[in-house]
Amino acid sequence: MASARSLVIEIAAGNERGKVLTMRDEEKAKEDDSPSAKRSKFERFPLTRWELAAALGVFLVFSTGLFCIYLTMPAADYGKLKVPRSISDLRLLKDNLATYVSEYPAQFILGYCSTYIFMQTFMIPGTIFMSLLAGALFGIVRGLFLVVFNATAGASSCFFLSKLIGRPLVNWLWPEKMRFFQAEIAKRKEKLLNYMLFLRVTPTLPNLFINLASPIVDIPFHIFFLATLLGLIPASYITVKIISGILYLNCDIYSSILHRLAGLALGDLKSVKDLYDFKTLSVLFLIGSISIFPTLLKRKRIYE
Repeated sequence: MASARSLVIEIAAGNERGKVLTMRDEEKAKEDDSPSAKRSKFERFPLTRWELAAALGVFLVFSTGLFCIYLTMPAADYGKLKVPRSISDLRLLKDNLATYVSEYPAQFILGYCSTYIFMQTFMIPGTIFMSLLAGALFGIVRGLFLVVFNATAGASSCFFLSKLIGRPLVNWLWPEKMRFFQAEIAKRKEKLLNYMLFLRVTPTLPNLFINLASPIVDIPFHIFFLATLLGLIPASYITVKIISGILYLNCDIYSSILHRLAGLALGDLKSVKDLYDFKTLSVLFLIGSISIFPTLLKRKRIYE
């Protein structure tokens, strides 16, 4: 009898413990579904200590190299030198650098390229003004070459950095956009270069996102490199050509020509956003559509 009674007591106690654990699990589930819990999960930094250490190590190496390059450059009034953030800043910087560039062209180009690639690699805002500066200082042909070279080199460097540590960061920052991009890439494996050219020419997806997400969705580097090199030319040409007209040949005839090309008068350009008005974006989308035309034609033949 005593053993049977103790068995009943143990079963009852076990049931009570089970109820308590169930209540705790329910309370924990409610806490996890609460807005504060979701916010804390979202705010949790996605990189591990090793990934963060690797990122800081790469940043330190690039920073040291950039600093050493600056040390080798001839002396200048660095108080007047800063990365431009507006068109007025760009005018002042162009005036301050004109003499320096004419006296030390090779050293300046080395410093310019290093700064541009550094900013592009680590996603530092302001590369659009670096592109404008190239057109302001070197004119259309040399400016276009510098912009495309540096943008491609910086994007390639960002590609490999993302391949090293970018997967958790990209999935954390843009989960929905990442799923969309991965699905689109999977559908276009056969004509991947055409699709990447379309993305580079048009502002469908931000270049920053393309640089970071491409290695994660297994886009081969040679396709990424070629699409970047060719796809950045149209927008870079428009940027360099317009800013060259503003700062070099700000005359009525040149203004008229650029007005037809870009859809805005040079005197109306007050910010970077004015560079890409409706007509300019339409031209870029038209060029991008040409790049995916072979894919569309092939699909039509298959359906027929």
